[in-house]
Amino acid sequence: MALKHYLGRAALTAALLLVLAIMPSLALADGSKLWLEVVDRQGKTLIALPVQHRDRWCLLWNHSVAGFTVSDCFVIKHTELWLKSSHQPDFAAGLGHLEGRGIMKSDGRGGYRIEQINEPVPNNTLILRVGSAAVDHRLRIRDKEISLSDIAARQRVMLRLTQR
Repeated sequence: MALKHYLGRAALTAALLLVLAIMPSLALADGSKLWLEVVDRQGKTLIALPVQHRDRWCLLWNHSVAGFTVSDCFVIKHTELWLKSSHQPDFAAGLGHLEGRGIMKSDGRGGYRIEQINEPVPNNTLILRVGSAAVDHRLRIRDKEISLSDIAARQRVMLRLTQR
């Protein structure tokens, strides 16, 4: 009897995990898809990348004073964009850790990572003034790296998560 009860609970747990695994696709059951878009001030879409629940991507740039690469990494939770972590090789101008906002850890190379920030991005939109080629703002998603500075240097853009 105990074995039957255990197997019944195991089957129920497996079924529940399966439902939770497919829930993100159920959220878009209307047939729409998620896109990470870069849009200019006039509303023109410069980049549109298909994304899905749990995808991670990073915005990287070279610090304008110190020159090292800074990265802010995001995750897509269902249909929302969340800031997940930041890597900053130094406490240079404009950078730093705010108490209570994530956990700061050494990167082992003199810099630091702020992990578990877990903040939703308001309106699924990040506004950015793209830097020059020296700053080289770029997106890294999956195995691709796309230079925003090559297509929109010194312009205001919106990086946004949309459904269409």
